[in-house]
Amino acid sequence: MASKPDVSEEELRSKLENVHLPDSLSSKDTACILVLGMAGSGKTTFVQRLTAHLHAKNSPPYVINLDPAVHEVNYPVNIDIRDTVKYKEVMKQYCLGPNGGIMTCLNLFATKFEQVVNFIENKKSAHKHIILDTPGQIEVFTWSASGMIITETLAMTYPTVIVYVMDTARCVNPVTFMSNMLYACSIMYKTKLPFIILLNKVDIVDHSFVVEWMNDFEAFQEALHPSGSYASNLTLSMSLVLDQFYQNLHCVGVSSMTGFGMDDFLEKLDVAVTEFITDFRPELEKKIKRKEEEKNKQKTKSSGAGGFQEGTDNAPFITPGNIDTDQDVYGMDEDNRDVEEEAMFEKFMVGTKKDVIP
Repeated sequence: MASKPDVSEEELRSKLENVHLPDSLSSKDTACILVLGMAGSGKTTFVQRLTAHLHAKNSPPYVINLDPAVHEVNYPVNIDIRDTVKYKEVMKQYCLGPNGGIMTCLNLFATKFEQVVNFIENKKSAHKHIILDTPGQIEVFTWSASGMIITETLAMTYPTVIVYVMDTARCVNPVTFMSNMLYACSIMYKTKLPFIILLNKVDIVDHSFVVEWMNDFEAFQEALHPSGSYASNLTLSMSLVLDQFYQNLHCVGVSSMTGFGMDDFLEKLDVAVTEFITDFRPELEKKIKRKEEEKNKQKTKSSGAGGFQEGTDNAPFITPGNIDTDQDVYGMDEDNRDVEEEAMFEKFMVGTKKDVIP
């Protein structure tokens, strides 16, 4: 257990600088499946069913559990975050709530994620699929530094696809459906990775109505028309905004209980992996190249600065080489500085632009 529960994004990224990120994909035949979704949508049950389905096809996946708060995992796990950090001990030791405990566990786990990548590299020849089961509190993973670091690290190494699990039975309400789609849209544009909408629990409610709403605006409008509330009008407007989002989306209906639709999901996955290699991977490589160039520029500036301290946009003061003991960095006596500071503050409050350093 690490001694610091609160790990900043900069510290996490510095820890991951030594991760081996190849210039090209390690293996285009190995797909990384990142399973996300709202609490209760059936993520873990889907991972269990998909794992069993792939084992039946003699293609066992490499499974990673990223939920430190889960009591039992009903599928074989290759790497389990619970073996690295103890969720209840983190909450107890650092006086955290449930979500804070999960986020802290993920932060601690992310600092050692280079070891996870090395484990996967050593076993990739025996596995065509890498499956990651994420915490039930979706925002803890999708909007945290550790979640994005894990996602980016995997995407730089393997073809990575986001699978967003939706509870089809709860999407019968058009407003709830639109809320789910808005969240899915935000995740897609945040991760910038191939995206599959998995309509789960089709054994309870058939998913055909969702597909119709996504393809036919008038059908969705008719479903909203009876209520006429503010929420319905807003939802209707949002559906027009998301029309382009629907066109670039892969959607498949699945029952995690019965196994219905698993072959259809694997077909959609193959299409998404191809999209990653042809469309998404070049953009990621450009992003990596830009970061390396910026890093090299910073090193060059630091090495060429000599004995002087370089000023930055975030640092308003430039430290002079020699300061007289009777004067401060403003170059004035102590009494005069108080008067000058007060005048500058008053001008600042009224919006007058004035440099701090003359």
